[in-house]
Amino acid sequence: MPDFTIETTYHLPVFRHRTYEADTLDEACRAAIEDDSWDIAEKDVDSSGAIHITGIWDGAHAAYAGPPLQIPQQFDEPVQRRARHFEILLGLLKSLFDDVRAARPPSLDWLARSAWAITRGEAILAGDPDPEEPVDPPKPSHVLVRLQEGGVRDAITAVLEVDPSFKGLTSEAVTDDEVHAACLSVATTMDFSDMVGNAEFQAALLAIRSAHRRLASD
Repeated sequence: MPDFTIETTYHLPVFRHRTYEADTLDEACRAAIEDDSWDIAEKDVDSSGAIHITGIWDGAHAAYAGPPLQIPQQFDEPVQRRARHFEILLGLLKSLFDDVRAARPPSLDWLARSAWAITRGEAILAGDPDPEEPVDPPKPSHVLVRLQEGGVRDAITAVLEVDPSFKGLTSEAVTDDEVHAACLSVATTMDFSDMVGNAEFQAALLAIRSAHRRLASD
């Protein structure tokens, strides 16, 4: 049975209580950060960090005697794993923001990378290794209807032109806040399940007919 020399580490918080005179809270915080005198420091054992692996060497009593082995990621410091994963999530969010701003659906590559990032995030929280196998991305979805406040504003103008019950009311009198609130109400209360179900059924028929034609021509 082989031997391994393992270096484990945990971070022990050190704190101090000192009064700083300053004009503002920010200035007091800056003075505390820049203060390099720790003669009154105390150790906070109860808030120590998680034990993690910081070095592995092949053999007994072999620390720093040769090249270190790769540390399995699940034994790295949890806060560092989360920090590195934050960069991945930030990149995915920026890509999604660009797609939303350009009014285009997310790419299949973005969906696949996001599915992997979700699985990796769950692994980090559980202290498990990163996922090695590709994660199946969620199936693409398609927007059938988009309620736009500009279109509602145009509809308000059209209604007021033909409906005498609102005589004397101009479209300018309807505020943007009222339009926004009305859109939220419609979006959250209207039941589109029948429309979505019908669209799914029609799409299923189209896909079946396409497959039937393709197989019949072979």
